[in-house]
Amino acid sequence: MGAGGSSSIINMKIVFFGTPEYVVPVLDCLHKSFKSKLGTSPIAAVVTQAPKPAGRKKELTYSPVDTWAHQRSIPKYFDPQDVVKNKIMADLGVIASYGAIIPLEVISHFPYGILNIHPSLLPKWRGSSPVQATIITEDAAGATIIKIDEKLDHGQIVSQFRDEVLPDDTTESLRRRLFERSAEVLKTLIPVYITGKIKPREQDHEKATFTREIKKDDAFIPPKYLKATLQGLPLKGKWGIPFIKEFTIKPTPEVLNNFIRAMQPWPGAWTIVNIGQDVKDKGQRRLKILNSHLSQPTPHNQQLVIDKVQLEGKDLITWIQFTQGYPKSKFE
Repeated sequence: MGAGGSSSIINMKIVFFGTPEYVVPVLDCLHKSFKSKLGTSPIAAVVTQAPKPAGRKKELTYSPVDTWAHQRSIPKYFDPQDVVKNKIMADLGVIASYGAIIPLEVISHFPYGILNIHPSLLPKWRGSSPVQATIITEDAAGATIIKIDEKLDHGQIVSQFRDEVLPDDTTESLRRRLFERSAEVLKTLIPVYITGKIKPREQDHEKATFTREIKKDDAFIPPKYLKATLQGLPLKGKWGIPFIKEFTIKPTPEVLNNFIRAMQPWPGAWTIVNIGQDVKDKGQRRLKILNSHLSQPTPHNQQLVIDKVQLEGKDLITWIQFTQGYPKSKFE
């Protein structure tokens, strides 16, 4: 292996570990940036999540990374161990939202280890939901590229950059932006990294905070919080965000608005509303809250303003349409 100009390295071989659509720009950037002079792809193989049944017909659905590799006749695997078993020769591994822990045996297979893109400023927000935690807590956004070890998001920092959480950012928009920027960083970082010009540094492990994978029930907003914040009324106490370890926050209108944005595109923030129309089950219905914003601040308070909702079994509508259709509805 040797230098091949400022934007490429001759015969560089990479195994890419990733699954969702928003990491495809990273894979595509590596593919284009490190092609050989003969046009051979640097991607020796991809490791992605296995196809899963989806839809009413339960048809097998392949991941976007799987599809990308299939279209280019690049080997693909669903188990990291298969890289070792099949003796895939590569210099480096790159991980972007793969979705599983990589065994030490696989990490050791690569001469230059495996670099992982983590969309937070480590050691802040290790785990599966760093972007959501960043939006909810209004922490500084950013991404960290680490050389992984056998522990979750514990490896040494190779590079790190900051970004800004925009007022209308959702998890989808912020996460996509962070991975797109990370792709550009990797393009210039990898040649410097493999020549030994970058010395990875240890994280401050004592400052680590943790998140876990989000479940549908984690997106629940207690109705009393909505009732108060829609009216700009103060709330006492703290709200425990279930997927952020040992973390509580005051449920202000701003926090609820952040939470609603953080739950997009999945699983979508939801609550229970009494629509006041069914004596049998007391009118209790599940209501998804898809969009919201904050009212113009006044000297005394600020209110949450709901924009779009979806009642269980119904179509998506505006909040105004909902209140007109269910005038007796209330959060209680």
